[in-house]
Amino acid sequence: LLKLLLFKLMLMSGVVKLTSGDNSWWDLTALDYHYWTQPLPTGLGWWADQHPEWFKKFSVAFCLVVEIVAPFFIWAPRRLRHGAAVSLIGLQIAIAATGNYCFFNLLTIALCLLLFDDRFFRRMEGRAPARPLAAAQPLPASRELRPPIAAIAVLVITLPINVMLIFSAFKPDAEWPRPIAAMAGSLESFRIVNGYGLFRVMTKSRPEIVIEGSADGVEWRPYEFRWKAGALDRAPGWVAPHQPRLDWQMWFAALGNYRRNPWFVSLLERLLHNTPEVTRLLARNPFPDAPPTYVRAKLFDYRFTSGEERRATRAWWKREERGDYIPAVSLENFERR
Repeated sequence: LLKLLLFKLMLMSGVVKLTSGDNSWWDLTALDYHYWTQPLPTGLGWWADQHPEWFKKFSVAFCLVVEIVAPFFIWAPRRLRHGAAVSLIGLQIAIAATGNYCFFNLLTIALCLLLFDDRFFRRMEGRAPARPLAAAQPLPASRELRPPIAAIAVLVITLPINVMLIFSAFKPDAEWPRPIAAMAGSLESFRIVNGYGLFRVMTKSRPEIVIEGSADGVEWRPYEFRWKAGALDRAPGWVAPHQPRLDWQMWFAALGNYRRNPWFVSLLERLLHNTPEVTRLLARNPFPDAPPTYVRAKLFDYRFTSGEERRATRAWWKREERGDYIPAVSLENFERR
């Protein structure tokens, strides 16, 4: 069951990218954007963004091959299965090294470890038998047939659902045939079949919200978050497997507006009160002794600097102002609500 979960997770991760309507997967330019637009990149993400275009395109192709082709080798004989595991683990390590995705990559790697047998781990520990295990203890023919039978059973049972999931990615309003819909409903409780689609469309820009406070409405000082992009000269941090929920949600809030993110308005209100439970989530509170009279939120477009720009300015980021996310407000604005 866990192998089936890994199979579905990786296969759908690749398929939904190609069926998302985002041409950057087809022309292999997705990594032109990914490293600097992902929610919480790392310093290695900046370094990866400096790679030449041909290497980025190769990396996108490698990712798609691993996610779409390698999962089928989960059900293959030992050597091919181990090769699939190594490629899947390698992809997860590369993702984890360049971006903070909490414990998602660790969970996927844990599933991949199931693809290695006891003989592999004995060899890793230096306790491998002198002769191959298969020669010393040949397996009965019935046991040798089990992996192919299991693979065939899984493919036959899930093939209609997989076909409909892929078809519905192209036509979201398509109505599923009743027998396939009933089969998908019966498997729903196992959480092994779904239309996974997180981050399948590549974000092509990086809007960032910068919150500022002021005591007089003239001089404004920024609040500094622990992990999200802010000060241009601060290197992207490494926080996984912890997920800093506030920093993560700030990325999503910047893609919309404050009306769709009412929690953000509550955040500003608590900053006007200097609420300790909120200010402790920040890296720096510019008003430690008394709360500000006003707060506002400005919207900027952020992007990684190039190697030349970093050498000249020592900055990891560059930015351009887009305007107000929320104009200046005070406690009076909240009391009127």
